[in-house]
Amino acid sequence: MSAADPTSTADPTSTPSLTSVVVRLKLSLLKNGLRQSAGRRAAYVTSLVLVLPFAVLQLLGLIALRGTTHAPAVAVLLVVVLALGWAVMPLFFPSGDETLDPTRLVMLPLRPRPLIRALLAASLVGIGPLFTLCLLAGSAVSVAHGTAACVTAVVGVALALLGSVALARAVAAANIRLLSSRKGRDLAVLSGLVVAIGAQLVNFGAQRLGSAGGLSQLDPAADVLRWVPPAAAIGAVDSVSRGSYGAGVAQLVLSALALVGLLALWSRSLTRLMTSPDGSTLQAAEPGRDRTGRSSGLGRLLPAGRTGTVMERSLRYVWRDPKTKAAWATSLAIGLIVPVFNALQGTGSIYFACFAAGMLGIQMYNQFGQDTSAFWMVAMTISSTRDAYAELRGRALALLVITLPYATLVCVLTTAMLGDWPRLPEVLGLSFALLGAMLATGAWSSARFPYSIPQEGYKNVAPGQAGLAWISIFGGMVSAALLSAPVIILTIWLNVAAGGDEWTWLLLPVGAAYGALLTLLGLRLAAPRTARRLPEILAAVSKG
Repeated sequence: MSAADPTSTADPTSTPSLTSVVVRLKLSLLKNGLRQSAGRRAAYVTSLVLVLPFAVLQLLGLIALRGTTHAPAVAVLLVVVLALGWAVMPLFFPSGDETLDPTRLVMLPLRPRPLIRALLAASLVGIGPLFTLCLLAGSAVSVAHGTAACVTAVVGVALALLGSVALARAVAAANIRLLSSRKGRDLAVLSGLVVAIGAQLVNFGAQRLGSAGGLSQLDPAADVLRWVPPAAAIGAVDSVSRGSYGAGVAQLVLSALALVGLLALWSRSLTRLMTSPDGSTLQAAEPGRDRTGRSSGLGRLLPAGRTGTVMERSLRYVWRDPKTKAAWATSLAIGLIVPVFNALQGTGSIYFACFAAGMLGIQMYNQFGQDTSAFWMVAMTISSTRDAYAELRGRALALLVITLPYATLVCVLTTAMLGDWPRLPEVLGLSFALLGAMLATGAWSSARFPYSIPQEGYKNVAPGQAGLAWISIFGGMVSAALLSAPVIILTIWLNVAAGGDEWTWLLLPVGAAYGALLTLLGLRLAAPRTARRLPEILAAVSKG
């Protein structure tokens, strides 16, 4: 039989490797995804426009540091920040890589080691790895002096890049069912708090660099972290440049061992993920649980009728749904950390207390997407604008049950720490006005730009809907800032033009009334759109 005969037996040696297949699969998924969604194309192009010039500028800036005293400290700490970003970004941000979800490969007869190699190679394709490579290359160039150091830099950059990607995939694989698991909800909340606190620590660390001492404050931390992978790979380049060849080899070995350990952890998580059932999805009988349908203690405290029912449902989501609970915990933590940490640093302003209202107001966005496919049961109860208004009103009131006392507490605590009690009424008024604006724009945005939140996996946006998520959240935040402008302008006028604090107490009732008016107006405008676009909303939130 001729070689050209299509019926001839295929040569096993001509079978393409799994790595090349998975890399081509990722490229095809990216290409086809961009073809199918204009919003996704816009988000991808925007990411390129924003990220690539920034990466080039960072690369040039790092090269400019070459030969300076503090270049090694900056390079090492930059790699640490990159590694932390790779570890936490896929879990808590909607821009995570949606093409490498290993649960999609569960039914395929794949062994862990070839799959690890294939997924690791595919993970190197994208904007994130290119951005990381630019910063790693710049870090290595800034500390490399001599031929031996340049050779070490090539190996170190490769180890640091692979280590960062492997860290991200190991964390993602270990947590891919965590956010949809009732058993893992507490750990998910803890992870959200760690992310929030860690981001603020980086922020305040950057602020301290502008104080006395400058970059010299980085040296003690860098001396320790240069032995922590993957930063140890760049530390090895600096060690070889200074003639410490033994230390350089030890740092490279540490980086290589860390990479092997991460790959082993990733392999173990993938094996468990692809061979074990997800027990969190199994319905188990719960003896002693009250199934009579009686209202709980929470239900008896809420208003009667549909409003109370919607409020109770929303509050139960906050407490029981892992992803909703993690989002709330993160917002609560950041809303408190920003004003309090700034006050502790002595650089804070009382107006930072408004950050709490802003962070919690974000929870009003994509209200229907938080219900996921269960929204169809809610949709069946909405047959008119009045029903839609009652639904939105109940959700807004549930949010206010948490947000109002929390925002007030943060304002009072920040004021006490700064000792600026005369400004408490105005900061409360600004917080209430901002909260009302975000409730109004959130209700309208939920009806206009709904998107699905997948229950399984670590993604917060269904494939193809990332553009909708960015438009919904950031467009709504800009609109809320514009709607809050009258109260902001009044605050400035009373503090500057009026020449004192005599009338600033008026900002509390004015801000509260203005925020309540914006909320009512936003709900009124969003209700008819919600009732009219119910089929489109249901289709959008059920996509994932």
